[in-house]
Amino acid sequence: MISKADMKPTTIFVDHTHLGRHVTGLERITQELFSKGSLAPLELRPVTSNSTMDLIFRQNIELPVKLVRHPRALMLCPGFPPSFVLSRFGARVIPYIHDLFLLTRKADLNRRAKLYMVPPFRHAVKNLPCFMVNSQYTRDELRQFCRPDAEILLYRPAVRNIFGLEDHLREDDPKRVKKSLRLIALGTVEPRKNLGAAVDILQALHAQGHPGATLDIVGRFGWGDEIERLQNTPGVTLYGYLSIEKTRELMARADLFINTSHDEGLGLPLLEAQYGGLPVIAPKQKVFQEVLGESGLLVDPSNPRRAAEQINALISASDWVSHYKILAQQNLNCWNVDADNDRSNLVGKLRAFLEARRETA
Repeated sequence: MISKADMKPTTIFVDHTHLGRHVTGLERITQELFSKGSLAPLELRPVTSNSTMDLIFRQNIELPVKLVRHPRALMLCPGFPPSFVLSRFGARVIPYIHDLFLLTRKADLNRRAKLYMVPPFRHAVKNLPCFMVNSQYTRDELRQFCRPDAEILLYRPAVRNIFGLEDHLREDDPKRVKKSLRLIALGTVEPRKNLGAAVDILQALHAQGHPGATLDIVGRFGWGDEIERLQNTPGVTLYGYLSIEKTRELMARADLFINTSHDEGLGLPLLEAQYGGLPVIAPKQKVFQEVLGESGLLVDPSNPRRAAEQINALISASDWVSHYKILAQQNLNCWNVDADNDRSNLVGKLRAFLEARRETA
């Protein structure tokens, strides 16, 4: 006879306590990959918060209590790292690792991250037996810090046309591009984004025949000492955090999307920009090679003169707009096929974990 306990569905909780602020990359990933029904037929049960103090309470007290009260449940952590107490539940806690910056680029972190996030993240990475990651690059980096026997599940996000971009709005117009080449960058203004290098490339373009070139930067003001320089550089406009609608307007007018980050775990906006057919300029690093393949232009941000020469060569081709539209669409199609496979594989893994919990709890 099947008992009522056996009939009760096994629960998957998910930490949503970091949501409710500005929706940037991390929050958007949580909303799209870890909301109710996102891993159907499995159903997630989000745990939210309504203030900073409430977030701290729920991450350190309520989430562990939920696993005590539900001995067959799992906890997914796609935002903040699991607390020390939560990590004691071992295989029942599965973080989603966006990047390893908390361990590899501590000099670029603000004080809050160093105090509240780095210690539990280091502990979780070192001790937990299972993780989800957003890219092959992040998986390879994580291998350098986690247990040798840790299981790392690839769960790349499918890329939607979040900004509602239409690539047909952009046309080949050599005279206009020569007069007013428009670049755009998205991301929080903070040291890791290395936006000063984007400014250096802009100024090199000015010197190489594009005196009217501009750079729009969309993203909340974070920390570091670059903000003043960005604000005072001719041709650079800092917009701060903008709505999707206003960001769409700027991206629809742009000619090139530029990223000069020191490092990224994925770089989701690069893929989202490709819905507008935008050629993407990014650093020549493994993660960007993985994300863009042959569909982007990879440069060395530390050599702005050479980067500007490469950009000039790109836009000098007679068919550069149509060429990169085709490459962008091909890249998005391939990426989303892989992301769909990742989702199916993860559902199977989580179902197996739940069955194992049902048998042992």
